[in-house]
Amino acid sequence: MTPTTVLTIAGSDSGGGAGIQADLKVFGALGAYGTSVLTAVTAQNTRGVDAVLALPPRTVTEQLEAVLADFAVRAVKTGVLGTPAVADAIAEVAKAGRLPHLVVDPVLVATSGHALGVVAAVERLLPYAEVATPNCAEAAALTGAPVTTVEEMVAAAETLAAAGPAHVVVTGGDVDADGESVDVLAGGGRTTLLRGPRVATRNNHGTGCSFSAAVAVRLALGDPVPLAVDTAKEYVARALTGGRDWKLGAGAGPLDHFGWSPERPVPSARPA
Repeated sequence: MTPTTVLTIAGSDSGGGAGIQADLKVFGALGAYGTSVLTAVTAQNTRGVDAVLALPPRTVTEQLEAVLADFAVRAVKTGVLGTPAVADAIAEVAKAGRLPHLVVDPVLVATSGHALGVVAAVERLLPYAEVATPNCAEAAALTGAPVTTVEEMVAAAETLAAAGPAHVVVTGGDVDADGESVDVLAGGGRTTLLRGPRVATRNNHGTGCSFSAAVAVRLALGDPVPLAVDTAKEYVARALTGGRDWKLGAGAGPLDHFGWSPERPVPSARPA
């Protein structure tokens, strides 16, 4: 059977743990065919981002038009946008209804703390998103309010959902919630807390990219948003667990996207 096609519009990660590289791994692990549009080239590893080269808007648009002209793309996710001009170009395509099931991962700051984007660029895309997936720091930057507790996550998710995206998931990997990992899903007049066990590991580079990529795959396969988000959370938890003892690089290492650790297999994609 021909696989479902999903598109990622994001920056590269020369260390392979985040960005385009992570997205394509997630697409493959969950049974989708991955296509890509590169917005920026980064020099980075597990210790941080050393340099970022944003690509010209025309180069980004040419890649995007090439993919859309030849593939039946069923879902799209965005990551690092590079510049406001690139965000504008992508937003025009989204406004025309050509980016189905759009998942916006508002990457403003890498796990290492290096700036990778600007708030204004992300805000250009949010009105066209079916799902936006900010972490707490990104939600704080977008709302202008602190996001350090579950209660503040709820407030941020509801504020952002009211401002544009159909649904918002504020991911709470950095919030201490009594040993749990709590994410907040808001949209459609409902707010839901998604709870799971916290995985103790330093190898968490690319969790946001992987989560949003998994949401995009499940939307492409026909899941409603709550199920897509729940499945993505389960996938990331297992990927974190599988790679928690790895020693790849000296800093925050990558996830086990493919279930290479046999005792902790990655869940198979559920049928659409």
